[in-house]
Amino acid sequence: MAKQPENLIYGIRAVIETIRSGKDLEKIFVQNKFKGELLPELNQLIKDRDIPVSRVPNEKLNRLTRKNYQGVVAYVSPVKYFPLDQVVTQVFEEGKQPLFILLDGVTDIRNFGSIARTAECMGVNGIIIPAKGSAQINADAVKTSAGALNFIPVCRELNLVHALTYLKESGIQIIGCTEKGKDDFGKIDLTGPTCIIMGSEDVGISQETLKTCDEIGKIHLSGSIESLNVGAACAMVLYEVSRQRGL
Repeated sequence: MAKQPENLIYGIRAVIETIRSGKDLEKIFVQNKFKGELLPELNQLIKDRDIPVSRVPNEKLNRLTRKNYQGVVAYVSPVKYFPLDQVVTQVFEEGKQPLFILLDGVTDIRNFGSIARTAECMGVNGIIIPAKGSAQINADAVKTSAGALNFIPVCRELNLVHALTYLKESGIQIIGCTEKGKDDFGKIDLTGPTCIIMGSEDVGISQETLKTCDEIGKIHLSGSIESLNVGAACAMVLYEVSRQRGL
């Protein structure tokens, strides 16, 4: 059996106390028939902290660890997650021009790390990801980001549409990036408060998320291949933001 990851914890009491200590958990796995007396307390903490949770059979937990896991296994996140409203408020208070990246369905760890590295270098104020359906932020993601994930705030949201609605109400325009966009990114004004949505390579931006966009842009391509890797596309879009803002 492979060596157990250092960020893996097991046992319901250990998981509860880890949450109470203030550490962020990447994900919790609970045995689907588990009914321990501490389960209501754990469920309340999961709800209060918006922690992703999966109800799984014993076989899944046995693959994660051979220790006495007592129905519960979890991964501690190597980074701290920040509330979106806190990050937005701080950016405005500091007099900065807000720039956010929202990743809708980016599940590849290397892509995620590459985007985080570029985003930090280009002055992005925060990366927004869904609580479910996103790349796991683990040691490999941090390594791929060249440590950038230790410096750029990551906001994990249960509902991306609600998060985007909040951004719009805060005066931040929502710009989708897809090859199906009407205008080239160079024709879209990116000098104001902006959140750029990048979708997954296989299905792109979800229709529900796409409906929240104020504008939808595309990257002009001259070659035979119709699309770019999401990491490369994000780098090009962020360069355009930097160019327009004269940074």
